[in-house]
Amino acid sequence: MTELTQNLNLESIDSTEFYLDVISGLSSKAKTLPSKYFYDEQGSLLFDQICDLDEYYITRTESQIMDRYAHDMARTLGEKIALIELGSGSSRKTRLLLDEVSESSVYMPVDISREHLYKSAEQLAFDFPDLTIKPIHADFTQPIKLDNKVDKDYRKVVYFPGSTIGNFEPDKAVQLLNNISNLVDPDGGLLIGYDLIKDLNILEDAYNDSAGVTAAFNKNLLQRINQELEGDIDLDAFEHQAIYNPEEHRIEMHLISLEEQLVHIGESTFHFERQESICTEYSHKYSMDSFRQMAQKAGFHEDRCWTDPNQYFAICYYRL
Repeated sequence: MTELTQNLNLESIDSTEFYLDVISGLSSKAKTLPSKYFYDEQGSLLFDQICDLDEYYITRTESQIMDRYAHDMARTLGEKIALIELGSGSSRKTRLLLDEVSESSVYMPVDISREHLYKSAEQLAFDFPDLTIKPIHADFTQPIKLDNKVDKDYRKVVYFPGSTIGNFEPDKAVQLLNNISNLVDPDGGLLIGYDLIKDLNILEDAYNDSAGVTAAFNKNLLQRINQELEGDIDLDAFEHQAIYNPEEHRIEMHLISLEEQLVHIGESTFHFERQESICTEYSHKYSMDSFRQMAQKAGFHEDRCWTDPNQYFAICYYRL
């Protein structure tokens, strides 16, 4: 354990909550599993691989926008800020922004995967020795408590990249934006990336890659249940599926039961019909106008937007 790790005072994610969420989701008439549990250490590593896939345009396009406009973004954010990144993962895109932000700023990555968070924070501390880094182990879908981690002289800005906001249904997305508003109030801001509506084939290919990495990422959630919650799920009895729902403007990711079967998790038993689905993730796509309207419901007002030439993705800065 390094000195950085020893000095961290982090909240833990209760495994009881994981169990209750899984039992509740699989007990529903339409079975679901919360996508936030994708990101154990193995899931986080698999997602990093997804980001490098040819089909997965999202990370590549967002990185191109960051590479071109990070200096402009940092100038818009201003000096002496506490940059709070939600769902930081490996913080790869963030490096482009950290290269530009003032050394008087503080970077606070927030992630649900403890080990992945520690490793990324330690590497960033090495690569950016003049930048203060304060990682926070937390579930960002819940209100985050910063306690005394941020000096009152710092203006709080949330950085929420990767179109992760699209994983939430509209009412939940507004609720999350409200939480962010309360976190950065009164003079803070939000720098957020979101995916734009585009050709159906481009969308579906991004979530059904030919190498099967997204399928492994999806199934890893079942493996995590087996390992942490005493499950006996046969991963080969489920297959990955991702389809675009044009009415809701979202990709819907599923695990499909290939046969009628019983699954045991602890003392609970669940019956699956053949072809029955577990919905594991939504990924909503937006027009710039629809996202602007959603942000306004949480009190945010658009200040600046940056996009790519194909209009595949947008990164926007919002003020309260």
